[in-house]
This record gives sequence, C-alpha cells and structure tokens, in this order.
Amino acid sequence: MGCTFSGLNALYDAVNGGGDVWINDNRFRIVRQLGEGGFAYVYLVKEVMSDSSASSGLAKKNDGTYAVKKVLIQNNEQLELVREEIRVSSLFNHRNLLPLLDHAIIAVKPTQEGSWNHEAYLLFPVHLDGTLLDNSTAMKVKKEFFSTTDVLQIFRQLCAGLKHMHSLDPPYAHNDVKPGNVLLTHRKGQPPLAILMDFGSARPARKQIRSRSEALQLQEWASEHCSAPFRAPELWDCPSHADIDERTDIWSLGCTLYAIMYGVSPFEYALGESGGSLQLAIVNAQIKWPAGPKPPYPDALHQFVTWMLQPQAAVRPCIDDIIIHVDKLISKFSK
Repeated sequence: MGCTFSGLNALYDAVNGGGDVWINDNRFRIVRQLGEGGFAYVYLVKEVMSDSSASSGLAKKNDGTYAVKKVLIQNNEQLELVREEIRVSSLFNHRNLLPLLDHAIIAVKPTQEGSWNHEAYLLFPVHLDGTLLDNSTAMKVKKEFFSTTDVLQIFRQLCAGLKHMHSLDPPYAHNDVKPGNVLLTHRKGQPPLAILMDFGSARPARKQIRSRSEALQLQEWASEHCSAPFRAPELWDCPSHADIDERTDIWSLGCTLYAIMYGVSPFEYALGESGGSLQLAIVNAQIKWPAGPKPPYPDALHQFVTWMLQPQAAVRPCIDDIIIHVDKLISKFSK
C-alpha cells in the first residue's frame, strides 16, 4: 500500500524540517524520521516541557525522547484498524511487549490533492539500537553471529512476551512475529533486551473454521497481515474444518529463533531457487541449515527449531512447553 498523494511530500518535508506534535496535553518536537511504511511514519521526538507540564508522568520515565507513529487515515476501514490496534495494545502490560504510552486521533480537513480525513498519533518508548532485523543485517555484512547464550536469552524474552499475550482471556495471537517486529537494546555485560512490537495484526487467537469460504477468508486475511516467510502452514492452506489457535505464533517463533541464529527465515532460500515455492517449502517444513559460526550452534538448537516447526498445528508445542525447554537449554549452555 503506497502513498500517492501529491500534496503529501510537501507536508512531510515541512514535518521533517522540524515541528511540533501535540498528543493530548503533551507537546513533542520532531527530531528526525526513523522510518516509514504504507501510510505510517515513525519519528524520533523530544517532549517540550512547559512549567505546567514539568511534573508530567511521561517526563519522569526517561530523558523526554520517544517514538511517535503517525498514521494517515483515508477511510472508515482504516480508522477502525487503527482504533483496534490502540485497543489491543492497551490489553498488554509486559516488559517484553512495547507499551503504547499515549495516543490521539485527529480529524483533518481533506485537501484537493489528498483525501485522508484523520491522523492518528501513537506514542511509544524509543529504542535506537533498531530491530533484530537491522542488527542481523549489519552482523551479516561483518560475518558476525550472536553467541549461543545471546540467541537463547533473546528468544527467551520473546517467549515471555508471547506468554503474556497467550495467557489472556481470550488468548491473543500476535500474528506477525518476525525479526522486523523485535526491538533490541544492547546492554553492557548483559544479553540484549528484546521487545516485541507492532500489534496491528494481533487478534483473539482461537477461531473455528467450518466452511470453505471461512477458510479462504482466513487465508486472505493472513496474506495481508502475516509476513509470508514467517507465516504458519495453516494460514497458507487452511482446511475447511479447522480449529486455529495461538500455535500459529509458535510457528513464527520457531522461524524467528532460526533467524536470530542465521539472519533469515528458514524458508527464504526457496525464493532464490529456480522453480522454488515459499509456500511449498513452508507447508512441507523443508528446513535448510546454512553455515553458521565456528564452532557451530549446538545441535540441540536445531532440534528445538524443528520441534516448533511442525506442519500440523495440533502437534506443535504451546508457549509453556517452549519456555520449559528454553530454560533447560539456557541452564545447559550458560555453564
């Protein structure tokens, strides 16, 4: 989904040159743009303190810098999606899930060039060390790898965040667990802090499929909301009678553990093969193990990945099983 408004560049040139954003009673100065995608832009901002706001709750938590996600909303469907993301984000409270600190949705007048009718501003803590994807890309260039201990500690934190989501009533699935949705913060003498973000695809995890049309509807939804290389087999080829649950996230988690080690999904190789099919590689769980660090990762890590990447969701482990196992591995390899 690209941005086609001719008036938009002028608007964002002005924003990138500096400016202020109000989110309810708090004022923020835009420092620079951090990223963009579709109709969303992410900025690094600094809170502008006035005498009356000097004692605000936000300012006490850090040095006043945050990330603001600005979303341009064209229609009621997009407006409902943003409202749902805000609602779902408010359900979670865990150190390994990125908290939504504040938000505002503002009605704006449409211009001749454009037709958006709302803007949403979502305020988050900022993590300037980037995502797991950013880090993996940089490490690949240098031919560097995470240590076995760091692999397990990063993964353990993602498990903790997902357990919080899966333990809600009803359980929620993230639906887009992948390296690009994991923020890393490097800490001296400690493993990186890992935080799962972006709950735009999160929804109640359990869904009964009882017809071909329901199965196709789920597949269509998944194709829009779940990144292909990390998408579970049942979301590619859903039976007409199926019980979908939070183990769709377990598949993505297994792919992400592989990616913490090797920098890519275990199935992306299929995209580069002549006649290769990403869907076939995923549905058949055809994993290929690339060359890794020397000495290589222990075979127990490969077996762990394979255990999560069971094509049949019914035999895939749940998050509690995975946490028990990863804790055993951490104990074994941190000695």
